[in-house]
Amino acid sequence: MSKRDDRLLLEDMAEAVGKILRYTEGRSFEEWQQDEFLQDAVIRNFEVIGEACRHVSHAVTRDHPDVDWQGIRDFRNLLVHEYFGVDPTIVWEIILAELPRLQDKLATLLKS
Repeated sequence: MSKRDDRLLLEDMAEAVGKILRYTEGRSFEEWQQDEFLQDAVIRNFEVIGEACRHVSHAVTRDHPDVDWQGIRDFRNLLVHEYFGVDPTIVWEIILAELPRLQDKLATLLKS
């Protein structure tokens, strides 16, 4: 991977969060469970979020402890390395409960 600066990495994360939220907007959990294309697209974008997060500098992560940087990296590792154990219910809950907050935090970071 070529070296990307923190701003580009945060933009990558924000773009992937936006895609997930757009893809799932107006969908029910039942639709999510039955749509393997949607699941694949969402999981791919979670991987992008996690991979970009892995490369964000220590200075940014240190200065913004309100973002669960380690949790994001851990979730990416689960998706990549334990793909066979990914629970669609947990992914859906993260989409609903965590992604809107992450979107707001990334927007704030990108404004500064």
